[in-house]
Amino acid sequence: MILSVNDLAFTYKSTDTLKGVNFSIEPGELTVILGPNGVGKTTLLKCLNNILSPRDGRILVKGNDTRDMTMRQIAREIAYVAQKSEPARITVFDAVLMGRRPHINYRVTKKDLIKVDAVIRHLNLTDLSLKHLDQMSGGELQKVCIARALVQQTDLLLLDEPTASLDLKNQTHILGLIRHIIKDHKMAAIMTMHDLNTAMRYADKYIFLKDTTIYSAGSIREITPEMVEDVYGVEVEITFHRGLPIVIPVQEYPRSAARDADMETRERVEQAA
Repeated sequence: MILSVNDLAFTYKSTDTLKGVNFSIEPGELTVILGPNGVGKTTLLKCLNNILSPRDGRILVKGNDTRDMTMRQIAREIAYVAQKSEPARITVFDAVLMGRRPHINYRVTKKDLIKVDAVIRHLNLTDLSLKHLDQMSGGELQKVCIARALVQQTDLLLLDEPTASLDLKNQTHILGLIRHIIKDHKMAAIMTMHDLNTAMRYADKYIFLKDTTIYSAGSIREITPEMVEDVYGVEVEITFHRGLPIVIPVQEYPRSAARDADMETRERVEQAA
């Protein structure tokens, strides 16, 4: 087991954001955290690597309590990619090289440089390796942040909306690469995501958050239309195409709401006339 979370609770300004959160992650698993805006997905990720300090509960990484670990020790076990990063005046190569800091004692070694070069090539960043981060698009910058996390060579990746700024081609490339890496190297990854269809295509397991705690968790193929409706308040159907599940909203816009909006518009037009 790579990660075990036991009775995790987090409070923000005297308000419970998370409570009674329990789950575990095994090697080779890609788990996605799902739920509506503001439910605590990002907060949960930040608690896992001590960016935020939980009020209660224990987080064990390969059996070690993160409360007893230094930030350097945590960085050797957990790599984190934020939803948004501020660009700095450094090159792509140097930014990715920073991911090796938890492993560097006195100086950068040839081994470090080889790992950085390999990840840059895998993410198709070679032509941008000498470009400065503050000259890059949001999508390009996100790829650099993912590359930096990969060269940390941790057993656990935490990714907050990793494909939010990426186009379709880069989404499929990055998620396919992450899935391939964790399977090959017996790592694990936890991602937050809003797109249910992307989540169901790439993830092995899911965690639905609702009302400050876990509503449901399990295999990604166990997600039902009833679960989606309970969590998001939207009626959906789940169908399959080429063996992959697809979530389809039954109505893009409720008919009653559309009718009421249309009537209100007519009344305003009549009043104006």
